[in-house]
Amino acid sequence: MIEPSKPETADAKLTCGMVGGGEGAFIGDVHRRVLAFDGLATLVSGAFSRDFDNTLATGKRLGLERSRLYESYEVMATEEGKRSDKIDFVVIVTPNHLHYPITKAFLENGISVVCDKPFVFTSKEAEELTKIARERKLLVCVTYTYNGYPMAKQAKRMIANGEIGDVRFVSAEYIQEWLSTPVEREGNRQAAWRTDPKQTGLSSSVGDIGTHTENIVSYLTGLEIESVCARLDTFVEGRRLDDNASIMVNFKGGARGLYWVSQVAVGHDNDLRIRIVGSKGSIEWAQEDPNYLKVSYLDKPSTILSRGRDKMYPEAEAYSRVPGGHPEGYYEAFANVYRSFCTALAKSEAGETIDAAVADFPDIDAGSRGVRFIERCVESSKKGGAWVSF
Repeated sequence: MIEPSKPETADAKLTCGMVGGGEGAFIGDVHRRVLAFDGLATLVSGAFSRDFDNTLATGKRLGLERSRLYESYEVMATEEGKRSDKIDFVVIVTPNHLHYPITKAFLENGISVVCDKPFVFTSKEAEELTKIARERKLLVCVTYTYNGYPMAKQAKRMIANGEIGDVRFVSAEYIQEWLSTPVEREGNRQAAWRTDPKQTGLSSSVGDIGTHTENIVSYLTGLEIESVCARLDTFVEGRRLDDNASIMVNFKGGARGLYWVSQVAVGHDNDLRIRIVGSKGSIEWAQEDPNYLKVSYLDKPSTILSRGRDKMYPEAEAYSRVPGGHPEGYYEAFANVYRSFCTALAKSEAGETIDAAVADFPDIDAGSRGVRFIERCVESSKKGGAWVSF
């Protein structure tokens, strides 16, 4: 059994607030649970719902002070920004159309942000928020969860070290079945807003899971997209946005890629798989079996690296939380994203230097790139699958 090494963590405990995530919400509860893993931040305030009674009920259940429960995010941003003990960051877990105004409100009040993906609706919005964050020296994390897995960090280091040679081709798919029928018209609240262009943006499948695909490929390989050729499909009759997409990718330097994202792939739950083919070998990883990494080299037998059993690079071992053979998955990976962000934020607020090893979380640039990816895929599809520059 490999004993995990401890990553660098913040000494001072941070405080945070949350917008969205009230009673009956899924992702807000996930954020609250993973925040508790390492005890690096305490939730102290919130505007959990547009229904203030919901906010009050959520806050009471969480043991928060009544004075720090707010009727709207606008009031929360202003009032928290005035406090001598204002929150260090806010967590935004609302439908997509609210990400931009909420992020802007808190940044303008001197508060860093953790935001669900996709970051915002347009690249123009992303550029504006990036300017504000950098001028005020604030951090923004966009919660692309999957680069928090230890084996993703192992693969990243192996590729960066040239262990599989030059990357030639990337095959990535993220496929689900949950929108195979028109559940948005059958009372499914999550489906209703995710398929509504006013709330979710230009795309459903590319915006929701295609951005995860783009992010994890970028994280693992370091490759930059040069151009894309996309076809977005809507298979369920009456649906207003795409539920399936096929995307070809040209990377700078000559590598190529093929992504398939689908919300109508019957028989698949949350099937994110990545194959990275290099000149000397290849790496394969699957999110639903995240503790294992398949590595193949020319003229050698393929091997399966096991998290917690086999020797890994320090950054991978540092984020491995339980011994080998014990399932470690989504919650732990999500908590690893928060661990990196909180550590970096504590250092930033203390005026300390943040190196790349500490700032190993999806930042505002990653969020902005995801927005551009959506825009370019939609543009390509509207042009009949034409190649468009990234």
